[in-house]
Amino acid sequence: MHTASDIARYFIWRTEPEEGDVMTNLKLQKLLYYSQGLHLALREEPLFEDPIEAWQYGPVVPDVYHEYKQYGRGAIPEPEGFDLTDYDADVQEVLDEVFSVYGQYTATALMKFTHNEAPWKETERSAVITRDSIKAYFDTQVVGA
Repeated sequence: MHTASDIARYFIWRTEPEEGDVMTNLKLQKLLYYSQGLHLALREEPLFEDPIEAWQYGPVVPDVYHEYKQYGRGAIPEPEGFDLTDYDADVQEVLDEVFSVYGQYTATALMKFTHNEAPWKETERSAVITRDSIKAYFDTQVVGA
């Protein structure tokens, strides 16, 4: 199993700054949430063990937030020493789907999406959003889940 930090590195690696694509900490947090939700719905198991909390601006993995908070609202640079072979085809498929669907949106748009979704809406601020809540929601969003 990967850590949320591993998954974050994948999304940062997928970003194409030369084409105007920027990965901020806020956007990264939402992609982590969506990847966990999709993986739970499709694979019936978590993608990573790290907790996701309901913060003011949406779902956040605290350890990953703190890892990248030094960049503020700016772009996170490409990770050094990234190795695509660390991610099996099954994980890449889920992450690529999340990036394809949600990566096109701004951090603000993604935040607004999550604010309208049950897992964040029904969780007290700063509390952990349960995996059961995330899975139950994404089971209703994924065809064939």
